[in-house]
Amino acid sequence: MIPADAGPLLRIVSIVFPIFAVVAIGWGYARYRRTRGGIDMAFANELNMDVFVPALVISAMVTKSFELASYQWLALGAVLVMLGSGALAWGLAILLREEAKTFVPPVMFVNAGNMGLPLMVLAFGEDALPAAVVLFFVENTLHYTFGTWLLDHRARLWTLWRNPVIAASLVGIGLSVAKVELWHPLYLAIKLLGEIAVPLLLFSLGVRMAVSSLSDLRVGVIGAIATPLIGMALAALAVPLLGLSGRDADMLLIFGALPPAVLNYVFAERYRQEPGKVASMVMLGNLGALLFIPIALALTLK
Repeated sequence: MIPADAGPLLRIVSIVFPIFAVVAIGWGYARYRRTRGGIDMAFANELNMDVFVPALVISAMVTKSFELASYQWLALGAVLVMLGSGALAWGLAILLREEAKTFVPPVMFVNAGNMGLPLMVLAFGEDALPAAVVLFFVENTLHYTFGTWLLDHRARLWTLWRNPVIAASLVGIGLSVAKVELWHPLYLAIKLLGEIAVPLLLFSLGVRMAVSSLSDLRVGVIGAIATPLIGMALAALAVPLLGLSGRDADMLLIFGALPPAVLNYVFAERYRQEPGKVASMVMLGNLGALLFIPIALALTLK
């Protein structure tokens, strides 16, 4: 965590720089590999989502400091921000004459994993990891359920439990509620696996940005601006409504400022929902985070 006596500008730079440095390294490596046969991150990404991220989730949820009930209003705030963003994005899509199924999900579902987890920890310390995991769990669950339904009303949502991150979250919640304390060497092993997740998430984000193309600049720019502005405005409204204060209020505001999740592009490809436009929104949105994340940090760091 950044020293509390550091100046606001230094604290913001110290938080943002490591995140975008790792993303930039991933981007640069992918560009370098383009001339040498390309780079395939499929296995690494699958391994991360199947093993390392679930381990991170479990290790965060079984700590003694994790009390599920203490995060219920923060979780509800995240739901309100996402649903509100979806409703406003739907209206904006109509005004822009864009397909709602293309425009709404990237505005609604943000990068709570690749960018949100490391950002929250760097800004608020390791103690903020359980709360960051809760925000990630809420966003990921809603994305795999409501987000899938938006793109395909016939999707089988009952198979959601097969998603390793969702399954790990349910296991972590169960252990926490039952107050089961893991054997310490086992906890350390899970924690070590989980520590691989965050840098790999950032690196893979950089790789994805390097191989994505800007097929539609207009919708990408609008989405990149609309996503954090709508999210921060709704978070600011949700904070007093839910009685949030302190770190929870700050984390919800930063959650609202996050750019579109990379998973939006994966879903758009799977359901053939104008993946080129979605890729533009995701890529430009994550580039726009260079501006909007420092703004959110400036509003929250005192």
